[in-house]
Amino acid sequence: MEKLYIGIDIGTTATKAICFDVHGNVIRQVSHPYTMYHPKPNWSVQHPQEILETVLNCIKEITKGIQPEFISFSSAMQSIIAIDENGNPLTDAVLWADNRASGIAKELKNSEKGKHFYEKTGIPIHPFSLMTKIAWFKEFDSEVFSKAFKFISIKEYVWHHLTNEYCTDTSMASGTGLLNIHTLEWDDEVLEYLNIKPQQLSKVCEVTHQCKGISDDFLYVIGGGDGALANLGTGAMNKNCMALTIGTSGAVRLPIEKPYVDEQMRTQCYHLIDNQYLTLGAVNNGAIILQWLRETLLKTDQSFEVLFEEAEKISAGSEGLLFVPYLLGERAPIWDASAQGSLLGIQITHTQAHLVRATLEGILFGLFQITEILLPDPEKRKQTKVMASGGFGKSELWLQMVADIFQMTVETSQTIEGSAWGAVLIGMKSLGIYITTENKTGKTFLPNAVHKKVYQDAFTKFKKVYPVLKDL
Repeated sequence: MEKLYIGIDIGTTATKAICFDVHGNVIRQVSHPYTMYHPKPNWSVQHPQEILETVLNCIKEITKGIQPEFISFSSAMQSIIAIDENGNPLTDAVLWADNRASGIAKELKNSEKGKHFYEKTGIPIHPFSLMTKIAWFKEFDSEVFSKAFKFISIKEYVWHHLTNEYCTDTSMASGTGLLNIHTLEWDDEVLEYLNIKPQQLSKVCEVTHQCKGISDDFLYVIGGGDGALANLGTGAMNKNCMALTIGTSGAVRLPIEKPYVDEQMRTQCYHLIDNQYLTLGAVNNGAIILQWLRETLLKTDQSFEVLFEEAEKISAGSEGLLFVPYLLGERAPIWDASAQGSLLGIQITHTQAHLVRATLEGILFGLFQITEILLPDPEKRKQTKVMASGGFGKSELWLQMVADIFQMTVETSQTIEGSAWGAVLIGMKSLGIYITTENKTGKTFLPNAVHKKVYQDAFTKFKKVYPVLKDL
């Protein structure tokens, strides 16, 4: 009987469960969405029980009639829930997009202490990090802070429900701003600043940690964060590959062999396993901006496929229309939670199709700005392939735009959902399963030299907009 393996990806807007065979072929998959709530300005939260029930439903559906070898997890990072001694949430899940701690982050970022914390953790001082979120609870919600038995992520909440353990893997923990990236242990100085004890955080374990379910017969593997696992799942774990993921948010990530921190505090550093680390930059404004555009500005029921078909008819550069999509503030490389979006050069001749194309281009300009930091040498960029994953990997228009804007070769993995397959690869390592198959690539997109100058000029303008407007 064929052996099957399941990867669960707990994303920001949906949970996906994917069943693979040993070669990475998708046997079946299910996906269920949930809602991001904004109860106050700058707040972005989800209901923990809603996420948990969605994950449990996905597990129930994907395992119907089969007994997988294991179920391994990938998860969106930088969420936090305060829980009581019984594991009940005292708060909603506060998400990476939540900017309520902006004031705290701004003050700390401009201090020597903030720089010192960044050098220890590899995580820039910004309201996306768990460190600043806990600092916010300490300062502005003392009742919750004093009652909190533990501060955990949504993934830890699900893991505890399934296994009765409070554990977090080094991949997830290294994105919190609480873990010393050099020792892979909770940092005493940061915890002292927050006035919390190590016991108020989960035990740090390796991504291969496994545990039997307390109410089922499944073997669970803890897995890692979605970004690191996307690198692994798309085969972007060698020095000549850079992973690019666009889901709700977006990120570019380069594999490295030891921790790296940037002198200007523009990049992040995550651990995956053993001596495998990633240096990266993540943006708040990924495909969620397209969703906003369709629902709020365009107010259309047209599918994204139809909108993209229209956008493809517009020339590169959107005929002078430039969109800086900082609708949710921004993380890398500017790290400004108060940043705002800008639409420049709009003329009466511009149409819905221009807006869609300018939005696609604007999201990619933001990601290319990080790529310039990670790979400053244009010649090195030419020698580095972009491995694409996430939902955007289904759009040939968008993938060709990446190749043209980045002037780099872009490859897709046959498994577009790289994070789920990366979780399965970690599960296989946990069980000592060795597979000889290389990551299978799908389509390849080469840079179009005709579009090079148009995008260079547009990108030059893009980089000037935020510095000019930020003080206004």
